[in-house]
Amino acid sequence: MRKILLLATLLPHFLFAQEPPFRNETSLIAESERKAAEGRMESSSQGSAASGNFNVSHYRCEWQLDPAIRYIAGSVTTRFTMIHSDNTITFDKINQLMVDSVVYHGNKIGFQQLTNNSLQIQFPATIAAGTRDSVAVYYRGTPGDPGSFHQGAHAGVPVIWTLSEPYGARHWWPCKDDLVDKADSIDIYITHPIAYTASSNGIMMSRTPVGGNVLTHFKHRYPIATYLVAVAITNYVMNSDTIRVGPKVYPLISYAYPESAATFFGSETYTKTAFRVFTELFGEYPFASEKYGHTQFGWGGGMEHQTNSFMVNTSPTLSAHELAHQWFGNKVTCGSWQHIWLNEGFATYLTALFLEKAFPSFLPSYIQGWQTSVTAAPGGSVFVPDTTNSNRIFSSRLSYDKGGYVVHMLRWVLGDSAFFRGLRAYLDDPALRYNFAKTEDLQRNLEQVSGKDLSSFFQKWVYGEGYPNYQADWFQAGGSNWVSVKLNQTTSHPSVSFYDMPVALEFRNATQRVTHIVNHRYSGEVFSLNVGFAVDTVLIDPQLWILARTRATRRVSTELVPPDDLQVYPNPAPTDATVRLRNATGNRLSVQLFNAAGQLLWKREMSTGAGSNVEMRIPFYRFAKGVYILHIRDDKDLKVVHRLIH
Repeated sequence: MRKILLLATLLPHFLFAQEPPFRNETSLIAESERKAAEGRMESSSQGSAASGNFNVSHYRCEWQLDPAIRYIAGSVTTRFTMIHSDNTITFDKINQLMVDSVVYHGNKIGFQQLTNNSLQIQFPATIAAGTRDSVAVYYRGTPGDPGSFHQGAHAGVPVIWTLSEPYGARHWWPCKDDLVDKADSIDIYITHPIAYTASSNGIMMSRTPVGGNVLTHFKHRYPIATYLVAVAITNYVMNSDTIRVGPKVYPLISYAYPESAATFFGSETYTKTAFRVFTELFGEYPFASEKYGHTQFGWGGGMEHQTNSFMVNTSPTLSAHELAHQWFGNKVTCGSWQHIWLNEGFATYLTALFLEKAFPSFLPSYIQGWQTSVTAAPGGSVFVPDTTNSNRIFSSRLSYDKGGYVVHMLRWVLGDSAFFRGLRAYLDDPALRYNFAKTEDLQRNLEQVSGKDLSSFFQKWVYGEGYPNYQADWFQAGGSNWVSVKLNQTTSHPSVSFYDMPVALEFRNATQRVTHIVNHRYSGEVFSLNVGFAVDTVLIDPQLWILARTRATRRVSTELVPPDDLQVYPNPAPTDATVRLRNATGNRLSVQLFNAAGQLLWKREMSTGAGSNVEMRIPFYRFAKGVYILHIRDDKDLKVVHRLIH
């Protein structure tokens, strides 16, 4: 769900004309969404009460609705498979909705409406594990939370729309309102006054007059999480359009209020552009055999209902964000609200990818906005420790902005090839596709594709709190092309003592610039770099690849590396070892390798220069395992004997 509304008043020529001004309204919309969730969470703070002894395969929802009345009546027939033998199953349903009857195999059976807002159904006999079965619940009443089931008006015309994230579905229909079990498919039948038009998930199969009403049937044949099921009814204008991606054409079917239809439909050019960007990067639209579209509603943002995002308008970043959720959030859904960043952080970052392709000059200010938001406070993790707190789940600073920045940094750490291949592997993982995932599932896929150990990254950036601050001292001797940089780091929160990251250092003068990427392993680490020219400016991470509040640099007048700073690593050396000499004082370096018996096995000599930095590798892979002696000397005072293990 998007808690930001950006560029809301832009005209459709935006994609082909000048770039508009940027206005970040994230915090305002996040606050309004948090308030909408409060009512749902106060009565549902313990999560789902549905039993885990059955899996849902299909919901058939038959509802009678009138947008002028805040009331629902109808039935939900659930097809399910028993996981283990039992004579009861339990659905989530608030007690405010009254059950008239429960029908099983054509007969009414017993049920109980429990105090924890659940409905327990009592079968006449035990149903064996593995059995496929079905049961129908007939019910009616006034839905509980006004944010989950809204009845109001636009331009004086009645409207009903639903928004169930995170715990709102149980407020208007009996279901498994959890992040464990997706229905394989749904059918939704809505009977409503003939003057209105209904919108829902999937494909509209029919619209049949029945007296003074109309029966509208929607069919959706993909797995779907309960909170992504939605309906809306008013005097909608429907627009049928298409999105072409290469040779393939996808339906784009949207519903708008008549008074704003021209703007709402006219702005969908942004959706078409984002659709092409996302399919190119992440594979085919996940619900390709059906449709994508929008339904206008009165909330101050958007909600990524599967195949049908409910939108206050179709502005560029809001459109991109809700579309992005069809991959990250709908195809693969967070398996706990603790991991909501897998939905919201990714949708936030995919919006940046849309801008990167469509409006690259707009991207820096977008990322700068994340940085300003996240670093406004010293603490806070991407991982949500308390899912009973609506403000924490829907934190624009942490779940959205910091989550998006974590994805941005993963791209930096992995490189584009491994990053995008890893995300495709995550989306297509047989255990995750059209299912649920947690952070460890993302980490596993990225590690398998990249070959990198990301344990430290995820522990610090997802589960840890805060961010780093950088400060660098740099020195360059007159006439030298070498610059030494001492890179210091402090952290904003004690949960993380140091963020080990690749850091870009950019060196400039009036006419030249060059960037070196260093692997920053500890605060105070000194790097000696041959930049090739006299420098007047050094910048830390100028492209903002790392979430940090400060990136300060200063020039110092004394050398940062001591003379003849020698390092030999690693030791033990499994395949080879490196000899690194910084700030050399001599003009020639000699390295000799002896075995334990004193036999010379390998030697190398190389020229050096005052203040230079040199590096050579010892090919240990040629030699047997054992203990070796390394002699290092120059033509001045450097004489070192080193013991190495291979």
